[in-house]
Amino acid sequence: MGILGIGVACAGALVAGGVVETVYFYGRTMKRQRAKVERTVKMAGTDWNQYADILKERKEYMLAQPHEDIYQESFDGLKLHAAYFPAIKESEKKKLVICFHGYTSQGLKDFIGLTDYYFKNGYAMIHPDARAHGQSEGKYIGFGCLDRKDALQWINWAVKKYGEDVEILLHGISMGGATVMMAGGLELPPQVKGIISDCGFTSPKEVFTHVLKTMYHLPSFPVMQGAELMNKKLAGYGMDECNAKREVAKAKVPMLFIHGSKDTFVPTNMCNEIYECCASKKKKLIVEGAAHAESYFKDMKSYEKALDEFIADL
Repeated sequence: MGILGIGVACAGALVAGGVVETVYFYGRTMKRQRAKVERTVKMAGTDWNQYADILKERKEYMLAQPHEDIYQESFDGLKLHAAYFPAIKESEKKKLVICFHGYTSQGLKDFIGLTDYYFKNGYAMIHPDARAHGQSEGKYIGFGCLDRKDALQWINWAVKKYGEDVEILLHGISMGGATVMMAGGLELPPQVKGIISDCGFTSPKEVFTHVLKTMYHLPSFPVMQGAELMNKKLAGYGMDECNAKREVAKAKVPMLFIHGSKDTFVPTNMCNEIYECCASKKKKLIVEGAAHAESYFKDMKSYEKALDEFIADL
């Protein structure tokens, strides 16, 4: 085989290797059947064992409260599920928070701790399962880009249930944080009074580029370019089609940004960049020493104080 033939063979091998790598990465991250919670927890690096006792106590208390399953149809025909908890404490106002969980999690998991805060402050709660998670239908994960549209369905349900004078908060963690920030760029009903994003990322493309570099020591090319093409065809959206930095630049609803200073999964600088881009009234809390999604448990006092001050100022 001549030099030209060897070159062509090598190029072909590189292309084939890139295709295999892309398909493998895409399946592990974007498809419901292969995106595993255990792998996500490992990548995030947060030690949840240290909070086992309080998580157990608060989960038992949460599930002991009256609640029911509710359903909505997504804009593209999926059956979406959520758990609805009426307020257990009387309040002068009709208040409701919609809580959006993280990647590979589900509605009744990520807010086990924070549910206690909202119960004590007279909020009803909706805990949706994101598309392709929990009891909601869907084959491909929405990464906030599609989930923000699903959020509108739950907002409309709340307005219909409680009336035009209901006051709604959107609170998201990780992928849920990206969801609520991206929703901030939509024309939201006036009942939505505030948005809280905890460790949300800018876009699927940027967060997975970071993961490939820092955790797998791989370049983003050609994986992200291939994943972009696959996702547009299969899931119907581009990996950077909806970016929280661009969406918050259109926001009108006040936002509170929370992030841990030791977050290696979604780096803290993402929060700072998004905060600088936000056009609406805004506040920020960086919790020292907190890893990914750990901020509430790392410093409950500061977290709840930030919520108190943010809500009081709406």
